[in-house]
Amino acid sequence: MPSTLLTVLSALLSFATLVLSLGTSCSAPLGAGTAAPTDPYWMQNIKHQGTAAFNSNPSGYQVFRNVKDFGAKGDGVTDDTAAINNAISSGGRCGGGSCASSTVSPAVVFFPQGTYLVSSPIIAYYYTQLIGDARVPPTLLASPSFAGMAVIDADPYIPNGGGDPTWTSFSFRSVRNFVIDVRQVPATNSQGTGIHWQVAQATSLMNIVFEMSTAADTAHQGIWMENGSGGFMGDLVFNGGKFGMWVGNQQFTVRNITVNNANTAVFGIWNWGWTFQGVTINNCQVGFDLTTGGLTESTQTVGGEAIIDAVVSNTPIFVRTSQPSNGKLAGSIVINNAQLTNVPTAVGVVGGATVLAGGTTTIASFGQGNVYKGTNGASTFTQGSIPAANKASSLLDSAGHIFGKMHPQYTNYAVSQFVSVKDNGAKGDGHTDDTAALNAIFAKFSGCNIIFFDAGTYIVTQTLTIPAGTQIVGEGWSVIAGSGAAFQDINNPKPVVQVGAANSQGIMEISDIIFSTVGPTPGAIVVEWNVKQPAGQNGGAGMWDSHIRLGGAAGTNLESAQCPSSGTGGTAACFASFLALYLTAGSTAYLEVYHDLDGDGVSQLELFSGRGILSESAGPVWMIGTAEHHALYQYSLVNAQNHYMGLIQTETPYYQPSPAVPSPFSLNSAFNDPTIFGGSSAWALHVTSSSNILVFGKIILHYELQDLSAIFCERVEFPPNK
Repeated sequence: MPSTLLTVLSALLSFATLVLSLGTSCSAPLGAGTAAPTDPYWMQNIKHQGTAAFNSNPSGYQVFRNVKDFGAKGDGVTDDTAAINNAISSGGRCGGGSCASSTVSPAVVFFPQGTYLVSSPIIAYYYTQLIGDARVPPTLLASPSFAGMAVIDADPYIPNGGGDPTWTSFSFRSVRNFVIDVRQVPATNSQGTGIHWQVAQATSLMNIVFEMSTAADTAHQGIWMENGSGGFMGDLVFNGGKFGMWVGNQQFTVRNITVNNANTAVFGIWNWGWTFQGVTINNCQVGFDLTTGGLTESTQTVGGEAIIDAVVSNTPIFVRTSQPSNGKLAGSIVINNAQLTNVPTAVGVVGGATVLAGGTTTIASFGQGNVYKGTNGASTFTQGSIPAANKASSLLDSAGHIFGKMHPQYTNYAVSQFVSVKDNGAKGDGHTDDTAALNAIFAKFSGCNIIFFDAGTYIVTQTLTIPAGTQIVGEGWSVIAGSGAAFQDINNPKPVVQVGAANSQGIMEISDIIFSTVGPTPGAIVVEWNVKQPAGQNGGAGMWDSHIRLGGAAGTNLESAQCPSSGTGGTAACFASFLALYLTAGSTAYLEVYHDLDGDGVSQLELFSGRGILSESAGPVWMIGTAEHHALYQYSLVNAQNHYMGLIQTETPYYQPSPAVPSPFSLNSAFNDPTIFGGSSAWALHVTSSSNILVFGKIILHYELQDLSAIFCERVEFPPNK
């Protein structure tokens, strides 16, 4: 056979193999974006036909709102406050004191390019995404006479009544792609605040620049957060101000922030634990100023601060605490890989001695607090160098820092490069079985187009396999929910969504999607993640601002009426899942981002989800801002390698110890369930036969570590059971 023909056949075979690996009939791969330089962001002009499936008027309720359609001008002169707030609140939505929480009135509020003058706060309602044009982020400009707590206020204070007492219910809020400019507000006025972010779970701030006064007496601040129950923020820049961030919250994950020319970059008033990954501080007076010393609930101050991959220059003090550390669980600090240039004091105490001298140097690994080693339940107070974490090279970027990747926004892609699932047969009405329609859409368009999940709830009754090579974008947290007999056999669990076929490799990007179930579903593996990122493309397979939400929402059949916290709902009707997220052995994953959401926002449910995250992956795996409340364990790593886990939230279910773990589930050896050592509550973290695991920040109640090599755990608060 001629060599030319062999070459052609070989090329055809390679192309056929690529097509099969993508699982698509695509004749022309998606390729680069084709948007013209002057085109608006695709989100502005794409057809918006999303619906709120369980709203009282689904066909009449508007999910997507362009603020200019509500009268906003964006000319920098007209006061757009009322128009913007009308765009957010119209349609009988939940927020502004009208209700505590609801999932039946989601909204995406879009801001085209422009400058929007505001004279009072923009109120961020529940279940709302405020999204600016990602190509040219719009500016929210506070007027000189601005009056209110902040330009964006997630939880307005009640007049004459103080703050809202149910701040742990302030979930599902997201803000991205803005410049927030308060420089016209007098420098000494603390109302020059960018965002009041008193929030809880499933919240995010992304791609925001804060512009503040650089006057010596400035009172401006970028973010003010007095309490809350933890989420994620990343890719933020703070210029000027008294404080870049003034924060108090149970737990938070922060990735990639830059603070320039502030008096204090980060002021911490209280927390259980925060993880800062990728911090740049330039020309500030203090980098991290931490209130410490409180040892009771009523006097809680900063419990723990974990700082990894920091670059600090021309700042007199990098980290300072208000009180000397006394060996208690207050003011724990871990610093890993901090590069200092002209920073005289690395760690100090207000009015006290220098704990760690600075200069122009690199801090490889510093710890202050109680250290546990091996199987010894006793702690040793440490203040100084600690062994540096072993970081697998596959987890690092070209600068040697833990890799990070911003939420995909497809800024260079034209509207024509997206396809709508509703235009191609899917209903998303919360009732119709969309399994066949979605599978057909993936077969036709994966790798060819970015697949746009119009707002809605898409029911699947058999496993939905998303082929490698797929890029998915939701609208207002579009929901994929497993329902029916296929997911009801606890002894034969099946995936609701299979991300990549077994042993597949290719791009996978999933953003703004909720994975859920319609109960009871005791045999549901909500997401099985099989896909491996393309060679040389860290973060090529990942999820951003996407959530596994089990029960507590309209349409789930797992609400307070069926499963009250009293336990009178029983167990059979209240199984939400067998396993939430399963990372299989051949996969890689980049993952960035518990009350009755449609009740009063406070009442707890008694739902049963067997397992949180099970990872058997050899990595690399990045878990940034992941969470809690499953019956057997929150995290289980078995035969796993090369994981970075930043601020893992590991609270056990509130109903335990009644029933005690593992009830109402049974241990299943096929899924490497951990042995229960007489405990009455779930494992927080179980790691066995694993290596190169970096856990950098956690809230721990109950954990087991065994058969390990090269594991580094920062901030384990309680001694191990084994």
